Amino acid sequence: MDPVVIGLTFLAIFVVELPDKTFLATLVLATKYRPILVWIGVSLAFLVQTLVAVLLGHAVSFLPEEIVQAAAGLMFLVGAVILVREGRSHQEAAANDEEVETKEATGYKAVLASFLVLFAAEWGDLSQLLTISLVAKYEEPVAVFIGALSALLLVSGLAVIAGRQLQRFVKLHVLHYVGAGVCLVLAAITAYELLS
Repeated sequence: MDPVVIGLTFLAIFVVELPDKTFLATLVLATKYRPILVWIGVSLAFLVQTLVAVLLGHAVSFLPEEIVQAAAGLMFLVGAVILVREGRSHQEAAANDEEVETKEATGYKAVLASFLVLFAAEWGDLSQLLTISLVAKYEEPVAVFIGALSALLLVSGLAVIAGRQLQRFVKLHVLHYVGAGVCLVLAAITAYELLS
């Protein structure tokens, strides 16, 4: 297990997910339900999603290396474009901070609601595609799993605990641009390796 792959995966997923709908959905859920129950439900959804992405990435790694490298590079470029577009959209849009009415739910209902919302939202999400690409590129499924899941758990924890305060200090569009930058760096590294 390569700690560099864990760190790279963590960084890539963290900056991609922080400005993503996952963060915002978790933040909204935490205003409706007890935060710890939201985090448990969201974490379970991330566990399943990350496992699926790692398994798909591992299956992809059996393809010829040139195809995997080209596909991974393309995915990183697509990710960068998506993040830049979302960043522009958030930068141009006026933010409406409306308070959401708090409804306390207990036990499994809050966990299940949180699980289902995030489980549905994450299919085909950029972080899932990035996880697949990283597994295929580095052929380190356990390291990518640990890095990706750790980043997702931290992002959801930040959303539950301090989401609104974080957005006061760091603008959402800045996070999108940082994520796009990371994707561009990964695409450049992949292109360099492919052409070498």
